[in-house]
Amino acid sequence: METLVPLILQIIAGGVGGMAGGSLIKKTDLGAIGNIIAGAVGGIGGSQLLPVILGMATNPDGMLSNLAASGIGGLVLQLVVGLIKAYSSPRSVGND
Repeated sequence: METLVPLILQIIAGGVGGMAGGSLIKKTDLGAIGNIIAGAVGGIGGSQLLPVILGMATNPDGMLSNLAASGIGGLVLQLVVGLIKAYSSPRSVGND
């Protein structure tokens, strides 16, 4: 059970980051469920990759930094997926 708690918190923080990304730039909004799913996946990845990219030591007790990395990862992935969707849909051609 102790190993599931950080994973659940990463998913939740990523979902919150994804919702923030959808609210931040309306063109990237994927809808509530899309923002949460993209954010949750980004939250898991962000909590694993951001400490490596920034050179931070991985501390299993560093819950706050883990949540922040998950939220940032969720926000970034949601924005990337939203931008890809926005610029690949036929509606966006010629609207720039």
